[in-house]
Amino acid sequence: QVQLVESGGALVQPGGSLKLSCAANGFTRDSLDYYSMAWFRQAPGKERERVSCISSRDGSTYYADSVKGRFTISRENAKPTVYLQMNSLKPEDTAVYYCAATSLGCSSPYEPDYWGQGTQVTVSS
Repeated sequence: QVQLVESGGALVQPGGSLKLSCAANGFTRDSLDYYSMAWFRQAPGKERERVSCISSRDGSTYYADSVKGRFTISRENAKPTVYLQMNSLKPEDTAVYYCAATSLGCSSPYEPDYWGQGTQVTVSS
C-alpha cells in the first residue's frame, strides 16, 4: 500500500528555517522514479497552493513566486523521500503542508495520484 507521510512541521520564528520530509512508503526506488513529487500548502480560509514540484523526467524544479529563492525541493529515490528546505520563513508561510505524487508531471493541472496527511508549519514570534 502506497502512503506518503510528512514530518518536520513546527513552530518557528520569522526568519527561521525548517526542513520538511515526505516518506514515500510502499514505493520502490524504481516506482518513485515514475512520479513527479510536489509540496502544497493550505492556510485557514485560503485556497490550496502548490508550493513546489520536482519532475520525475529530468529533475527539473518549479516554485511558486511566493517561495522562490527561499524554498528548495529535493528527492532521494533510494530512501525514498522528498524534502522541502524552507529558509527565511515569513508569517504568511503558516499553513498545513502536504506532500503529493503525480504521474502526470509537474505541468499537469489534474489532481495528484497520492496525498499525504499534512504537517503544520507555524511562523510566529
